[in-house]
Amino acid sequence: MKTFSIHPYHDNYQQGVINLILPIQQIEFGVPVTIKDQPDLLIIPEFYQKNKGNFWVATDQENVIGSIGLIDIGHQAAAIRKMFVRADYRGKETGLGQALLDTAINWCKEHEISSIYLGTVEQLKAAQRFYEKNDFHKIAVEALPDFFPRMPVDTHFYVKQIAYS
Repeated sequence: MKTFSIHPYHDNYQQGVINLILPIQQIEFGVPVTIKDQPDLLIIPEFYQKNKGNFWVATDQENVIGSIGLIDIGHQAAAIRKMFVRADYRGKETGLGQALLDTAINWCKEHEISSIYLGTVEQLKAAQRFYEKNDFHKIAVEALPDFFPRMPVDTHFYVKQIAYS
């Protein structure tokens, strides 16, 4: 049985995060993106872990097998970025993707963030279905708030409203 733990990012995970994300983007899904296109991966604490944002990694032993980033974009809103799960840990059997998303949603509730936005690309059909099953609603690019940090490669956009108490 595959096991994992999820914890906030520390710099000792940087190379593991890069080694997780780039092959999924480039090889598995054919997205023409490099590390130079994603400088946030080189400054995760400064980019994600400020204000009400955070970044989590999932590990099995010391191997990084998943990630999710949450950017505080103001206006009681956040943007999800860098949600990736290694292929052999995907699906309901491990529940890793759900656990990562739940971690971010619970963080939002605890920090009074009421809206979560995200963008994704055409190729990631399973990710789109996953977000929709988790009550993310597809929105047109024109409906995105001007404070949402849109990535040039993204073509599909979602929002989820969070109730917190």
